[in-house]
Amino acid sequence: MKRSAWLLCLLPALAPAGDVSIVDVRVECAGSCTFSVTLEHADEGWNHYADRWDVVTLDGKLLKSRVLHHPHENEQPFTRSLSGVEIPADAEQVRIRARDSKHGYSPREVVVDLPGR
Repeated sequence: MKRSAWLLCLLPALAPAGDVSIVDVRVECAGSCTFSVTLEHADEGWNHYADRWDVVTLDGKLLKSRVLHHPHENEQPFTRSLSGVEIPADAEQVRIRARDSKHGYSPREVVVDLPGR
């Protein structure tokens, strides 16, 4: 019994840590769309920081990326915008995915409804 309890205590340490969390997404569309995405990540400097988020169709086509060029250690969560995103005419939703420089893409993505569609 004690051994299994000890193993349970280790599980969080064995799970992947440091994934980027998408906290909020705001979208405005007038022709092309502008996305404002709020991310949270335990940035640790240049070797481990949230370095990108993408707008992707539901079937996986990359529409546009917002590259983050530096760590945001003292600014958490933080919001960055991306304008001029051309959305296919038949799309009513898109996915937002985020990544960090150490772990790659987070398994958690957000599906966003597009206004006026």
